[in-house]
Amino acid sequence: MNPAVLVGIGGMLGALSRHFVGQRLSGDGQATLAVNVLGSFVLGTLTTGLTTDPELLTLFGTGFCGAFTTFSSFAFETVRLYERGKRREAISNATVNLVGALAAVALGGVAASTISF
Repeated sequence: MNPAVLVGIGGMLGALSRHFVGQRLSGDGQATLAVNVLGSFVLGTLTTGLTTDPELLTLFGTGFCGAFTTFSSFAFETVRLYERGKRREAISNATVNLVGALAAVALGGVAASTISF
């Protein structure tokens, strides 16, 4: 299938899923943290050998995860906290998002290697 179509379909599913998470989680930054960590876990599982199918990687890795996760919202929320004088919260937000996403990628990789055939 055409890679642009795969990215489009995956992106649509990722954006809708992100909207769903945003509707379910309230509070400053909770939805952003959730989608970034969950999306990083999914990407970690995909890129660590769960699949080598280039179409699945394009559909889910580039399309879904690309639309589901959101670096721009994370960066905006962090800067807004800093501008409002909430510097500790800004640093905490940045730390939790980055460490959480990196840990989720690693955990996804471990999960994928555990269930790989």
